[in-house]
Amino acid sequence: MHIGVLNADRPGERRVALVPDVVKKLVAGGHRVTIAPGAGARAGFRDGEYLAAGAEMSEPVGVDIVVVVEPPATNIIPGGTLLGMLRPFDDREAIKALAATGVTAWAFEAVPRTTRAQTVDALSSQATAAGYQAVLEGAAASDRFFPMLTTAAGTIRPASVLVLGAGVAGLQAIATARRLGAVVSAFDVRAAAAEQVESLGARFVTLEVDAQDAAQAGGYAREVAEDEQQRILDGLAPIVAAADVVISTAAIPGQRAPLLIEQSTVERMRPGAVIVDLAAATGGNCEVTVPGETIVHSGVVVMGATDLMARVPADASRMYARNVASFLELVTGDDAAFTPDVDDDIVTESMICRAGSLVHPRLLEA
Repeated sequence: MHIGVLNADRPGERRVALVPDVVKKLVAGGHRVTIAPGAGARAGFRDGEYLAAGAEMSEPVGVDIVVVVEPPATNIIPGGTLLGMLRPFDDREAIKALAATGVTAWAFEAVPRTTRAQTVDALSSQATAAGYQAVLEGAAASDRFFPMLTTAAGTIRPASVLVLGAGVAGLQAIATARRLGAVVSAFDVRAAAAEQVESLGARFVTLEVDAQDAAQAGGYAREVAEDEQQRILDGLAPIVAAADVVISTAAIPGQRAPLLIEQSTVERMRPGAVIVDLAAATGGNCEVTVPGETIVHSGVVVMGATDLMARVPADASRMYARNVASFLELVTGDDAAFTPDVDDDIVTESMICRAGSLVHPRLLEA
């Protein structure tokens, strides 16, 4: 199989779909890899490293499959197939336009949440990077030390960090904040999240709402009724208001991010407090979040960064490249020929368009 890697063409994107170590394994497995010059430079990987790993260095033309991190800004794909994080359920018009070009595309967002699919779960690998980086950004913006300090000038109490949403990003945020010495608490609507939160040494926040069964939504939270949503907002308000740093990660695939922090709650927080809203790209968990910007509202720093994974591009790219290689192994099977296995549930369920037509059931329902 001939694999092509494009140079990222979206502002702020520093990740690359394949890294030299993974390229070396693909080439050893009989594949041919063509890398656009400079594709890995912003992630810290030189062209020479790719050449040493056996890649060809040129603009990919006539390849079997193009692998990307984000959807390319142009729908001109130099191959008939595409693999990447394509946001099929967030930007359906863009996906329709992509399908109209005749490309066959697989999206990591559509990979089934099964045990066998864990090695190709790019959403989880990139959420790990986002959760980690969110805490570092919050700590840098905070006016508080995270750990307790005992000094000649007295004892400084540790910062209080509240994490909203205990998925992959939230759990990584909890672990990172704990390593930095903060006192951490977390909330999630899923019943199973309590045990995971407490296993990391954080306190689980319990509200008077019906806990969800994660197994009914593929491991994700699902949308709640309007009256229950208001109970969540009311219950979280005093807890959010008391926090020094809030890391908000709640998301529902293909839908607007749930509102968890109202403007009135932000205005109850102390000046100097920080909110890092990981859901900014899909509307934000905080009512005052501005996607892609950091603002100050009533003295509270509200960070709406949408590029947190790209701020740790080397390791985020390493994890993503391994997801890509695992997916390509499923596509090719026991040889290096490009013959998608139509009997493999991961391959078939993650396909979003084929030969000019949308094929994923969720897109056909729209």
